[in-house]
Amino acid sequence: MNTEPISGIKPIQNAVALNTTQKAGGSATSVSDGIFADIFQTAINNVKTTDADMNEAQYLLATGQLDNPAEATIAAAKATSAVELLVQLRNKALDAYSELTRISL
Repeated sequence: MNTEPISGIKPIQNAVALNTTQKAGGSATSVSDGIFADIFQTAINNVKTTDADMNEAQYLLATGQLDNPAEATIAAAKATSAVELLVQLRNKALDAYSELTRISL
């Protein structure tokens, strides 16, 4: 069985250290302190990257430098999917926050 990762797919987080991480000062902190920020930052970076790729493909298509016009369509679909993923992450985070604010202690 081949266990090599598929190129282009990056894990959202490493599964090695689930309980604690080390900060620069050497103190251990909970992973949950930055996991949401890391997930959102990864999604934002993915949107920026796919949007730049889409813009480049559209430019190359418009100037006649693109050999395969399907590449522009694929780049546009990737950019759209990345934006939709980011919007869904935001919606789920807002739903979770709303649920937490409704909890009475």
